[in-house]
Amino acid sequence: MRVAALLIVAATALVGSPALAAEPLARNVIFILADDHRHDFLGFHPDAPEWLETPHLDRLAREGVHFANAFVTTSLCSPSRASILTGQYMHHHRVVDNQRPVPAGTRFFPQDLQAAGVETAFVGKWHMGHDDDSPRPGFDHWASFRGQGVYFDPELNVDGQRKTFPGYTTDVLTDLARQWLEDGRDPAKRFCLSLSFKAVHYPFQPAPRHRGRYDGKPIDWPETRARTERNYRSQPNWVRERRYSIHGIDHMETGPFDKDPVPDLDALFHRYAECVHGVDENIGRLLETLDETGLADDTLVIYMGDNGFHLGEHGFYDKRDAFETSIRVPLVARPPGGLAAPRRVEAMLLNIDIAPTILAALGVAAAAEAHHDGGSGLAFLTPSGGEPPAGWRDHFLYEYHWEWNFPATPTLFALRTDRYKYVYHHGVWDLDALYDLETDPYERHNLIQVPAFADLAKQLRRQLFEELAASGGLEIPVRPPAGERLDQRKLP
Repeated sequence: MRVAALLIVAATALVGSPALAAEPLARNVIFILADDHRHDFLGFHPDAPEWLETPHLDRLAREGVHFANAFVTTSLCSPSRASILTGQYMHHHRVVDNQRPVPAGTRFFPQDLQAAGVETAFVGKWHMGHDDDSPRPGFDHWASFRGQGVYFDPELNVDGQRKTFPGYTTDVLTDLARQWLEDGRDPAKRFCLSLSFKAVHYPFQPAPRHRGRYDGKPIDWPETRARTERNYRSQPNWVRERRYSIHGIDHMETGPFDKDPVPDLDALFHRYAECVHGVDENIGRLLETLDETGLADDTLVIYMGDNGFHLGEHGFYDKRDAFETSIRVPLVARPPGGLAAPRRVEAMLLNIDIAPTILAALGVAAAAEAHHDGGSGLAFLTPSGGEPPAGWRDHFLYEYHWEWNFPATPTLFALRTDRYKYVYHHGVWDLDALYDLETDPYERHNLIQVPAFADLAKQLRRQLFEELAASGGLEIPVRPPAGERLDQRKLP
């Protein structure tokens, strides 16, 4: 009875999914996904570098909806992409790292679209099953590469045939998407196109025409970048130590970057921005195709990042952890024909909401056996929308599992509300974390040992593990060898 009651609580608090629309919002959907694009690297964003140019993403936001509080439930490429495609938390789809293949029987939302007669296509980075580029279930057209791919002259598997395409990968993928829109699809059918860029993944390699575009531009480095006692006094030990690891800036400054030594972080920052600009430029090319073919009036366009990325925050230049710059992502969407005025939505939207939102936008019900942990955000996209549906979430769960090849970041679980964040670090003799995001948006001050916050910490910890337990998130799929302990700390 206790678990059943908690499942009901989790469903209403975390999902709040409205029913499918009686009529579809769109005839077609294009879902564009970038890699490691942080939430504030959008030209229109108030916290973006003032010199960053993203006119086409700015256009999408101007003609549609900017989800200002978009997050991922796991800040790592493959698990986040699996959550997007399944609508599930990582502990349900079980793609827990960048090497693990998708478990047999996993259902992706494009399979539901196919069953409803919607034509589907996937172009770009898949990255689930690292060395496998073969076509996956749910897609009528397939063009992808192995693993992370490369920035130049990629080899792609196009519907079972491998071919090398000369040029910059972001350009190549956009070319293939445009060709399919213009000549490859059945014009009598509705469609859903997924365009998944490799950019802006490390090492940041912009197109030659953009390299050096931002050299010399001023950088407002985050205060938490500094190696000072003030920044680390209250933080868990692993946070301080990670800055010297492979994902820390003190390690990177003496290591290789883009085949050249990096004397400081300016080059890293500027190359990243140039890669973002290249993604934006290609979004413009895709929007141009929609305008020229008349598809813009029938097509919902969604742009998202698969996770955030630190650029100096806490001494890091990666993601994986539960800090804000790791878990926040850009999310903009333009409904068919656009909106009369730009809309900013403050409600939390997650990667697990993408699948139910696209299905709802196309008026397609998921198969009975499919289970979505997320909810449809369709109400935010309608001309008269903008307000959260009744029961919409006010918090969400975050999870990350330790990787043997990147050991500096521990397994951690987090609960993020509209004000507070509680983070549990599993398997290390270390502090947990509690941040007040209203008074400390940069998460510099860990409140876990402050007596005035002791009751709040206990409450959030209890809530975190009750909801994880209710949804099956505390099940351990692999037993340790006989006589060995799985970890140093036991879960509550």
